[in-house]
Amino acid sequence: MARHLITSAIPYINGIKHLGNLVGSQLPADLFARYQRARGHEVMFICATDEHGTPAELAATKAGKPVAEYCAEMHEVQARIAEGFRLSFDHFGRSSSEQNRKLTQHFAVQLHNEGLLREVSETQMYSPTDGRFLPDRYIEGTCPNCGFEDARGDQCDNCTKQLDPVDLINPRSVISGATDLEMRETKHLFLRQSTLKDKLDAWISSKADWPLLTTSIAKKWLHDGDGLQDRGITRDLSWGVPAQFEGAPWSGMDGKVFYVWFDAPIEYLAATQEWADKTGGDWARWWRTDRGAEDVTYTQFMGKDNVPFHTIGFPATILGSNEPWKLVDYIKSFNYLNYDGGQFSTSRGRGVFMDQALELLPADYWRWWLLSHAPESADAEFTWENFQVSANKDLADVLGNFVSRITKFTRSKFGEAIPEGGEWGAREEALTAELTTRIRAYEGHMEAMEVRKAAAELRAIWVAGNEYLQGAAPWTVFKTDPEQAAAIARLALNLIPIYAVLSAPFIPDAAEIMLKAMQHEDRSWPSDVAAALTALPAGHSFATPDVLFRKITDEEREEWQTRFAGRRQ
Repeated sequence: MARHLITSAIPYINGIKHLGNLVGSQLPADLFARYQRARGHEVMFICATDEHGTPAELAATKAGKPVAEYCAEMHEVQARIAEGFRLSFDHFGRSSSEQNRKLTQHFAVQLHNEGLLREVSETQMYSPTDGRFLPDRYIEGTCPNCGFEDARGDQCDNCTKQLDPVDLINPRSVISGATDLEMRETKHLFLRQSTLKDKLDAWISSKADWPLLTTSIAKKWLHDGDGLQDRGITRDLSWGVPAQFEGAPWSGMDGKVFYVWFDAPIEYLAATQEWADKTGGDWARWWRTDRGAEDVTYTQFMGKDNVPFHTIGFPATILGSNEPWKLVDYIKSFNYLNYDGGQFSTSRGRGVFMDQALELLPADYWRWWLLSHAPESADAEFTWENFQVSANKDLADVLGNFVSRITKFTRSKFGEAIPEGGEWGAREEALTAELTTRIRAYEGHMEAMEVRKAAAELRAIWVAGNEYLQGAAPWTVFKTDPEQAAAIARLALNLIPIYAVLSAPFIPDAAEIMLKAMQHEDRSWPSDVAAALTALPAGHSFATPDVLFRKITDEEREEWQTRFAGRRQ
């Protein structure tokens, strides 16, 4: 039994996320976690809310609530939505936890002891209009590298170049839009990333199996321009992990907190501690190579905008600590999901957000479309036409139709128990061979985290059952040979639990409905197809489920298209 540690990028606390955020990290991570559990492996699947930094402060101010209260409420909201999408986290933590505070401060002290922190007095952007220093994410301007007009003070989302606020052309405050920014002196702790460049480069270069998207972004940060730069890990803010604390080997950091991108990835470890404190489990066996984590395979899932922080910043913290912490083995990164010819926009009400999606349709509809159209090799686009066609053809016409036809036929001719009689022939042997080949291919794609290919193979497995049923035509055979019709029905009914187990990582609710209808408790992976096709014997009771997937009407599609088109600016 293998052991898999899986983390998905932790979402910011400031609001409900859209479908692009979901498919870029949490949903494919859940797919992989569910698959590995189904194969009998031990899984620790961790996520959390990212609660520190200016985004949380500003969102709380806008909501008229203390920031701690706002974060607690939004954590519950995001946890409920995650449950609605059936995201199977072993723990959904909070970066504001006491565990994360202690671990973040521990890493900072350890980096200092290793000679990797330095104090830097520098001038930073200050906004007299806002009455505060502006964190780099709350300064925007034109990127000096590519000319993108909405580059942030820490990074350009267009070309992914690492930036400092002073690099921006025509900088402005994101808070107020003020342009009368001035430079004022302040002191901060810097992580000496530049001294770790060769070590990071060697580590990244050793990951020959990583997606090109992941390694190309990492290498760009290491080698473009002046190469890897030292990075400030503290900020002039009040909300976050305090940078001045008892036992700190420095002084003069009062009123400062650690940079959100320093403490947020550490929350992966801290959330596992939170899980252990809640359950009595052993968190160290997942994270410390001197406590059993040497045999763990650690996989991270994230959108491409998070890649630099997980290939450079977080590994620099882990490597620089010189402690036996587990480093990531594989980073599965995703491009962006766009919305109907443009981008999702909270301010314009453009696009479908996670809470809205669940109000329209059950989670399986969204899980299937998003995963089968995952933006792996390039940006993808959500359109209502494509969504409707995919749901109706894949879920309703292929899978739903198969389950409905065979259960209703058998009930009408034999009753609600699997019939006996008849024997397998060439058609059944051919189906067994095809399913065996396709399930092996499906397993290969899932192991390789080739999400779209896995979805396509799963659909082909559903199609194989439909084609068998159509060709075998038990409704016609029954007229002349009821026993052979019984054999056909018996095999087809046995396909339903096979489909349920294979489909559960993608559409878990429908999988449960199928298993319940077949009154089948065994969730064993169908490695031996011939054995799985005879697992439910003659006489085994079953029920005819309600419609597994209803079709989306043209009227619904048109109404949703209009509702989520967004307001013109």
